This record gives sequence, structure tokens and C-alpha cells, in this order.
Amino acid sequence: MTADRAQTARIFLVGPPGAGKTTIGRRLARLRQLEFFDSDHEIESCCGVDIPYIFEVEGEEGFRRREAKMIDQLTQQPDVLIATGGGSILRDDNRAHLSARGIVIYLYASLEQQLQRTRKSDARPLLNAGNRKETLERLFAVRDPLYRDIADLIVPTRGRGAKAVAHDIHQRLDRDVRKQIATP
Repeated sequence: MTADRAQTARIFLVGPPGAGKTTIGRRLARLRQLEFFDSDHEIESCCGVDIPYIFEVEGEEGFRRREAKMIDQLTQQPDVLIATGGGSILRDDNRAHLSARGIVIYLYASLEQQLQRTRKSDARPLLNAGNRKETLERLFAVRDPLYRDIADLIVPTRGRGAKAVAHDIHQRLDRDVRKQIATP
């Protein structure tokens, strides 16, 4: 993480379904006095329909095109914290925008955590077909290296509530910025 990127006041949360990106993101945005956006919610707002419907009508590729456009728009905004969709890192252009335009934080969640946190949700189209555990394992195998590749900070969320994780990230970001300003 460079001092220039830290000073842009753009923070992007990436991670698997159930990692807590939206919940932690809202709390962290308040602490850092940033405007909060959830890219999935913004897509739904712009389209006037929910993501499962977009998947049904346009398929995953149609949704990913919409997502890429939204990521591009949101990552150019000043003073924002964006919770991205779990699959947003699949496209090269999204990873490039996230990496170049702000601080990327990977909220790491174990498979057990993901299963527990998504078990009651039917709003996740990729998890609604077939065996949820197998799907999450397959998604994790593909996505974890991509999350790690662009992450400036990796934060495990297991065993901690959203408030504790948000405060931890807030303090770590402050320490990193102070170190960079003090180092010539």
C-alpha cells in the first residue's frame, strides 16, 4: 500500500460470500468517515430488479458485465468504501480498477464460516444450484488466489464480530499511513 493510495480515501472490501463485506463495510465507513456503497445493491438499484432475476434473464456473464461497469464507476468516486460482490475479482478489469484506485482489503472467511453465514440466503444465485458446500469449495479454489493477489491487507474474520473487525482494520490503516508518512 502506497501513501498516495492511502490518501485517496478509497477502500475496497473483497472476499467470499459470507465474509461480512457489507456489515463490516458499513461500520468501517462510519469510522473512516467515508461514503459506503455495496456494489451488488447499487446494481439492483440501477436495474430495478434483484440479482437473482438478472442471473435468470441475462445469465452470469450478463450480470458480470453490469458488475464491471458498476465497479468502474464506484471506484472513481472520492472518499468511498465499497463492499464488492464475491465474484467481482474474476474479471481482469475489475482487479485492475480495484488495485489501482484504492486500498484493497480481503476479508478472509473459512469454508465453515461461509456455509454458516449463507445457509438461509436464497439471494445468491451461484449457491442455489446443487450442493452449497461443494459450490463454495469450488469458488474458493478459484477466487482465493485472486483476492490475495490484489489485497493490500488480509483480515481473518473468524470468531470476531463486525464491530471488532471494523475497529481492527481502522487501527491497522491508521498505523500503516503513519508509518508511510514518517518514512522518507
